[in-house]
Amino acid sequence: DVQLVESGGDSVQAGGTLRLSCALSGYTYSIQCLGWFRQRPGQEREGVARIGYLDSVVYADSVKGRFTIYKIRDTVVLQMNSLKTEDTGMYYCAARFGSCRDWLGFTYWGQGTQVTVS
Repeated sequence: DVQLVESGGDSVQAGGTLRLSCALSGYTYSIQCLGWFRQRPGQEREGVARIGYLDSVVYADSVKGRFTIYKIRDTVVLQMNSLKTEDTGMYYCAARFGSCRDWLGFTYWGQGTQVTVS
């Protein structure tokens, strides 16, 4: 089994910076794809960034150029710069065993961490 725990969410002003971390534990050896998702108020969950084979990364258009995803050992980080009010939402870390070609099929999920930009 795999467990994921997010941290780093906070309330910040527009233009500010946050760094979210996701700690993986349990059986992580077969995980091939890690992602950050968010659910903004009144909207459905959406993919934000994902990292897969050979540290290939994909970003949603809404965050491209502002957010960076990277992995160090069993921690995946989402560096968020130039935050906008529309970035407000609950951010989730997720993992899957298979391909990293889309936003689907993520098997394990963290509890979420709240990001509020005002």
